[in-house]
Amino acid sequence: MNDNILAWAEDDRPREKFILKGRRSLSDAELLAILLGSGTASKSAVSLGRDILDSVGNDLASLARLTHEDLCKINGVGPAKSISILASFELGRRRTQQEAGPRIKIKCSADVYAIFRDELRDLHYEEFWILLLNKAHVVMHKIMISQGGISGTIADPKMIFESALSKKASGLVLVHNHPSGNLNPSNSDVELTKKMRKAGEFLDLPILDHIIVANDGYYSFADEGNF
Repeated sequence: MNDNILAWAEDDRPREKFILKGRRSLSDAELLAILLGSGTASKSAVSLGRDILDSVGNDLASLARLTHEDLCKINGVGPAKSISILASFELGRRRTQQEAGPRIKIKCSADVYAIFRDELRDLHYEEFWILLLNKAHVVMHKIMISQGGISGTIADPKMIFESALSKKASGLVLVHNHPSGNLNPSNSDVELTKKMRKAGEFLDLPILDHIIVANDGYYSFADEGNF
């Protein structure tokens, strides 16, 4: 067994280290090398992994935000290698979601951010979601209302309240992201929030908060007194 391992090609050395010393012994570049599978004619998979990390300043959060097209622009990274990297980040995101558990009680804006952080912060386009809560502020459902472009997405109040009423929610939180990274609400964000709050009061279905998610944090209308 060990004799066979020592005969492995250079591209397979991270796998050898994984087997002999465990996964935590590997550097970020070596873990990337395993995902890549192989290097190029002029460099090993580990060297290519280092190139990829160098392109984002060795910041894994920045790497997670790269698109398929961004990765394919890196010399030596083709579609297959790009997909392997992005798939690994998606698995990590889904694991985080599952660990959060099915019944989450919302006590503050940070609880909402924790639910949507991995879902929204790395997107290059806007998504609008609602979080439906019962009377005890336990999460019943999270529903995506719309997807849009870099500068905005449509949030139809009729669709939002229809979804909330059909699920028999007692309250809801509005959530969307700003791909630009700007945490400040736009004029349209403010107007939508005011409109939704008034409608919610009429329907006895309160809007408890509106959260804007960006790469490095969030903005809460409730926390900022912008209700």
